[in-house]
Amino acid sequence: MIIEKRLLAGGVALLVSGFVLSAIIALDTPTGQSGMTEDEILDLMETQRQNDDMGILAGILVGVGFLLILISFGARRRSGGRNTM
Repeated sequence: MIIEKRLLAGGVALLVSGFVLSAIIALDTPTGQSGMTEDEILDLMETQRQNDDMGILAGILVGVGFLLILISFGARRRSGGRNTM
């Protein structure tokens, strides 16, 4: 078969987990309020930065999963023991 099943399964797993994490992160976006103190503003900025970083990591998961899916379609198993040159 042309498709390498283990690479395809790993790619789909990474793709799905990346999309799920992206959805969770999007729902948990920190928001500010008027009249916040300086400490609250600093905490808000820190949580927003962490949220952005987690979004980047989720995007990397999606990208690597998509790459594995593409590789799985082009991967071929070597025949046992023979040189293919």
